[in-house]
Parts: sequence; structure tokens; C-alpha cells
Amino acid sequence: MAVEVRIDAGRLQRLVRARGGRAERALRRRTERVASIARREAPGRLGAYVDTRIEEGPRGLTGVVRCDHPAVRYVLDGTRPHIIRPRRRRALRFTVGGRSVFAAYVRHPGTRANNFLARALRWGR
Repeated sequence: MAVEVRIDAGRLQRLVRARGGRAERALRRRTERVASIARREAPGRLGAYVDTRIEEGPRGLTGVVRCDHPAVRYVLDGTRPHIIRPRRRRALRFTVGGRSVFAAYVRHPGTRANNFLARALRWGR
């Protein structure tokens, strides 16, 4: 007795690529799980800027998690020590210990990289 299984490659690809199918629902769940972790791990208000989408491309469906906050590159990559100078006024103004302080410039020590998106991707697998 012989058993034969034939796989219709075209039909299999259509099933995997189908919008609303099982594969898309699983991909959407995993993408949302990664985004949820990214929102939780993001510093400050960056988590509010994390969103997801499912894209259909030549290789099938892709889950995309993105953060479109203007400062996200500085958080992900970190910054080197740098000098901050005023742009519109003659001095910078900020509060230290409840008192207003004025300065012509400030030496910022830089920030360490915080790649919360990569961590979310690792933890969301």
C-alpha cells in the first residue's frame, strides 16, 4: 500500500499570503506582542509613538513595528558628549533645584544607547 502526498506550491503560497487567513492572524498577534513590549520598554513618551502594520510584498506578508518620534534615533543609537547652545535667545534657561538658571551654553555628557525595539523583538519571539 502506497501513500502519496502532492503539494500544490501555488495554492500553498496563496494560503500563506491570504489576507485574513490563519498566517496573517498569527503574524498580527506576534507583531502586536512585540509592539506591546516595545511600548513598555520605551523611555519617556516614546511608547505612545509605537505602532504596527502588516504589509504585503513580493515575499509575502511582513509585520512592521515602528516608532516615529522625532528623537527615536538619538535614543536607539545614543549620543556623544556635545555642547548645547541657544537658538533663538542669548541664553539657555532651565530649572535646577527649583531655581531658574541661565547659561550661554551647556556641556551635555551624552546618552547611552537604548535599543528598546531590538529588545522587544528578542523578547517577543
